[in-house]
Amino acid sequence: MPYLVECLASLEAQTIAPERIEVIAVDDGSTDGTGECLEEFAGRAPMPVTVIRQANSGGPSGPRNIGLDRATGRYVFFLDADDRLGHEALQRMVAMADRAGTDVVLGRVEGVNRGAPKSMWGRTLERTDVHSSPIKYTLSAQKLFRRALLVRHGIRFDESLFTGEDALFTMEAYLRANGVSVIADHTCYYLVGRDDGRHVTKSGSHTLRFESARRLADLIAALVPAGPRRDRLMLRPFTVTLLPQFGPRFLKDSDRVRRHKLELAKPLMDAHWSEDVARHLKVEERLRLHLVAEQRLELLTDAVKFTAERKQAPALLERRGRRVYLVYPHFRDRAAGVPDSVYLASPREARAFPGYREGGTATVLRRAARRARHLLTSPGRPAPEPKTPAAA
Repeated sequence: MPYLVECLASLEAQTIAPERIEVIAVDDGSTDGTGECLEEFAGRAPMPVTVIRQANSGGPSGPRNIGLDRATGRYVFFLDADDRLGHEALQRMVAMADRAGTDVVLGRVEGVNRGAPKSMWGRTLERTDVHSSPIKYTLSAQKLFRRALLVRHGIRFDESLFTGEDALFTMEAYLRANGVSVIADHTCYYLVGRDDGRHVTKSGSHTLRFESARRLADLIAALVPAGPRRDRLMLRPFTVTLLPQFGPRFLKDSDRVRRHKLELAKPLMDAHWSEDVARHLKVEERLRLHLVAEQRLELLTDAVKFTAERKQAPALLERRGRRVYLVYPHFRDRAAGVPDSVYLASPREARAFPGYREGGTATVLRRAARRARHLLTSPGRPAPEPKTPAAA
């Protein structure tokens, strides 16, 4: 309360036929009149409403699972009490799922007094997947899910997690879905920032954040075979959940907390950090995570300070401009011993620097191979003698 009033009003205003909507409201031990508001809504709403009142569970997973257990419709949608649905949201999402036959539908999200994900709303897609679009960067539960998918695979919210539980749920649904649809041209959901700075999705302590990142990485590793697809998905737990713990806020932490964060990160880094994952990152991000993996607190602190100053690292061009190294702290510092490869800009990042010549090692090797073929096939040049097979 009072955000719940607007939330329920947005639900009541939906244009899909009321008899097609089933509302299950779980009052998780509220003390602000929420239960009474829900009971009043159930008494007058044009659609069937079930109100479940229980003692506070401490997190959103339990109430969502209870609602999921009671649901009977073909699709389920998780609506947080301080947010609201967009006009025609349910009608458009259900129509998309029916038309495309997909198991998950993402409706465009906008923030009200708070940020919201943006990269996945470039265009409407009737069918895509987590490997072909940026949807891995929106793992909140506010999606339309085909209930049969959730039942078939036993996908539920992990009640042992008090932050990041929606990321595991949604990522598993993405990975097991027969397809995902994206509605980018119509706002279906409004994330509302409360005046007190809090919202239903709690921020959680740093300890909980590390645990949720590890669990998400473990899930990806369990469901996606080793290779480029897994490497790209691993960017989500590393960059969205883990890396902010070693951002500017790290400088405000006590020495004890800094060391504790490194200890918490170690199992995740040992299990899932690799050069193949690292090469997809910007140099500045890669450097910080490399130092986390190596447990180099002093060097990491230097790198974080540089990040906090928002300065552009100088570029060093080598190999006639085909290699660009970004000179962040401890570059080619013998005492530090950080490999040059950590500072090597990817082509995408290197293009921003004048003098860069795209090509690099792969291009040089291709040229050498072409020259070798030319020499071997030139007129008048004797063909190489066949090698004598070795004796058995």
